[in-house]
Amino acid sequence: MEGSPFSRYSWLDFLFSVIGVFTYVFDVGSDMWVAKEFYCHGEFMWFGVLVGLMILSSVVIQMFSWFWFKYDRDLENFDAKTADENILFCGQRRVKVSCFLHVFQLGFFLRHLTAIWQGFRVWWRGSDGSEYAVYLVHDLSMLRLIETFCESAPQLTLMAYIMLYSNQARTIQCVSAVASTTSIAWMVVDYHRSLRSFLPDKAKQAWGSSVVYFLWNLLLIAPRVTCVALFASVLSYFIALHFLLIWPALVVWAWRQNTNFMDSSAGECLYRATVGLIWYFSWFNVAEGHTRSRSIIYHTFMMADSTVLLVTWWCYRDLELTQSYALIIVVVVPACYILGLLVKTLYYCCFHPNRRKPKSREDGKLQTDGSVTGMVVMVTTDTPAEVQNRRMASHAKIFYTANTLERV
Repeated sequence: MEGSPFSRYSWLDFLFSVIGVFTYVFDVGSDMWVAKEFYCHGEFMWFGVLVGLMILSSVVIQMFSWFWFKYDRDLENFDAKTADENILFCGQRRVKVSCFLHVFQLGFFLRHLTAIWQGFRVWWRGSDGSEYAVYLVHDLSMLRLIETFCESAPQLTLMAYIMLYSNQARTIQCVSAVASTTSIAWMVVDYHRSLRSFLPDKAKQAWGSSVVYFLWNLLLIAPRVTCVALFASVLSYFIALHFLLIWPALVVWAWRQNTNFMDSSAGECLYRATVGLIWYFSWFNVAEGHTRSRSIIYHTFMMADSTVLLVTWWCYRDLELTQSYALIIVVVVPACYILGLLVKTLYYCCFHPNRRKPKSREDGKLQTDGSVTGMVVMVTTDTPAEVQNRRMASHAKIFYTANTLERV
């Protein structure tokens, strides 16, 4: 990929892959520890909810990973380009081993190991295969995004609910909350870094943009998690009804946007259902066009819904137990969400690359002045030696190729 306008694999990619593995192992280990503690203390309802979240998240992640594995094998010459880089067997035996690992919920962990091994070969040994190493990193970034909102965000909500409901915070609950928060924070930084890698060199964003991106997501996700946890602490059984009323509506909205992320109808159904789950906690743009209006609709609805949850908690709370922090929560939570919207606006006005018009088209490639618009064609180049991740490219295209103010 000499002369490619996009990032080649570097030591920083390798570091991110290694940290990602440790974050994943820490998250899984803390989940199992918390589950054991709940079971040993006879808290079977919380044990069941936690294990259910773990199983749901794992199954969803393995399904996405398996779908992508099948899609990649259907790409022209993909196996030939990546045969030397695989740590599994090649050919049909590789399919059987991969299927076995995904069935036993080890496919995601295998992807981590594959990315580290390939990264080690490229960065440390100086071997070929930089494109494939970046390809693996981008897939992991997407899978971490899905895992975060299928497990970490709901689990953080559960831990916050338990602390509020019992009016105490045990060490294990704090460890789990820290693990979930770390996972969310790492996902935000890692995902934005993967998006940035698709920008041509002249449009590269500084690391300050990732800091602002992280801050805005933190300020928007934290109030949402807090409101859901507060509502659950006073009306525990109604939180499931609340989710089952909102999630199908969000899935239908994703359906109406005609997303085209997966390469099969079954995969697309899974993707849209997952988008609905992500939207329950945070905004995630999945389609081009009318993005500002969709963002306004979403944030207006979430502000109204979170306000209802917060007011309900205020009306049903225990006056004596919550006296010390109730007023602070009522003031800080809405303020954080509003501040998050302001920081998001700041990002798109000051840090987001501006759209520029393409100049000419030569030999099937779009020649530009270094603008992000050229990325759309560059990531779909027909250069046979390149292995490019179209999944992350499609998200980068949606995120970057629009007018700045339209993205807010």
